[in-house]
Amino acid sequence: MLVDIMSRRTTARDRMLLSAVTLFRERGVDATSLADVVAHADAPRGSIYHHFPGGKSQLAEEATHRAGGLMGSLISESLSNKGPVETLVLIIDLFRRELVETDFSSGCPVAAGALSGGECPTAKDAAGEAFSSWEATIAASLWQHGVRMSRAQSVATMSISAIEGALVLSRAQRSTQALDRVAAELVAMAEDVLAHATSTGRRADAPER
Repeated sequence: MLVDIMSRRTTARDRMLLSAVTLFRERGVDATSLADVVAHADAPRGSIYHHFPGGKSQLAEEATHRAGGLMGSLISESLSNKGPVETLVLIIDLFRRELVETDFSSGCPVAAGALSGGECPTAKDAAGEAFSSWEATIAASLWQHGVRMSRAQSVATMSISAIEGALVLSRAQRSTQALDRVAAELVAMAEDVLAHATSTGRRADAPER
């Protein structure tokens, strides 16, 4: 889905970002060269430095930031329209579908940035910001549904961490079993947390600002 959304933009620069995200998810940042990105994007040689004068470091940072931002927007929209449980299901279904469609070759683009080496340190920063944003958004939604913020933050961190870990296992095992098991546990946990908040009917803390 992320690739589908990114592909709606048709400038040469956007095509390079799309190619970078696609290749980083499959090979990792360190194993992907600028030449690989140019070839995948069917762009003229040398054009990548016109659009990304900072080279691979800039490309990796922007690709990670773009992917993280798009996923963050999907999470925010789903939380507003459906709620926390349905949003967890949406995230997991999205990754499950992309795993199957790519024959388990495609992982999380933000995780790819987080795992990049010393050549692209700003990609790690972009990944950290994206993960923190996702966690904060989910935690805020849980708080709005009556969950204590301290508990909401823990649930949000557990959810993102479990999904990312399950993606790694699923790719290695070439099966969605790990992701499916994590999905069932996260949904049960979220439903239990929300039910407890409803039964107690009060919050004792507030979101961090």
